Amino acid sequence: MPLPKENKIYTYADYIAWPENERIELIDGQIYLMTSPSRTHQRILGQLFYQFFDYLKDKSCEVYMAPFDVKFPDGNEKDEKDIKTVVQPEIVVVCDESKLDEKGCTGAPDLIIEIISPSTAQKDKLHKFNLYEKYGVKEYWIVEPENKILSVFILQDNERYGRPDIYTQDDKVKVSIFEDLVIDLKAVLI
Repeated sequence: MPLPKENKIYTYADYIAWPENERIELIDGQIYLMTSPSRTHQRILGQLFYQFFDYLKDKSCEVYMAPFDVKFPDGNEKDEKDIKTVVQPEIVVVCDESKLDEKGCTGAPDLIIEIISPSTAQKDKLHKFNLYEKYGVKEYWIVEPENKILSVFILQDNERYGRPDIYTQDDKVKVSIFEDLVIDLKAVLI
């Protein structure tokens, strides 16, 4: 497994050349190695994906689960290979088809869900929070399996996330980007 070099700024060109059997993410040119998810993580991912997929079956928005690349260009790149931020959120909902290609999504999805573990908490709660806010992800969910808590951040008119709505396993969550989608957390946060 190659280790990231200190003081090197990595790009999407480096990302796609990285060994396929190793999952990484790039945030502002820095490589973050990803570990294998736990069984609990995968169960939560499956339950959430199923509820979104079932709702979106006959609609124009699409839902994807990791591994699925989300590239965030800053606008100064000569081409796609110069992008310095590529992440693989657990769940992504995209309603603008023009952002999609065979390799993933370029630009902000409408909704992102991250399922944190002790090793990813700082990255998901700080780096990715700031990243998703900066690029205008309308709704950002952070699932904390150990605490059985879901935090939902909604992008406000000032283009900042407001205070989170906090949910537990007994709650149902109204998804703000859709009029009539409610996610039941009983099957998710067991």
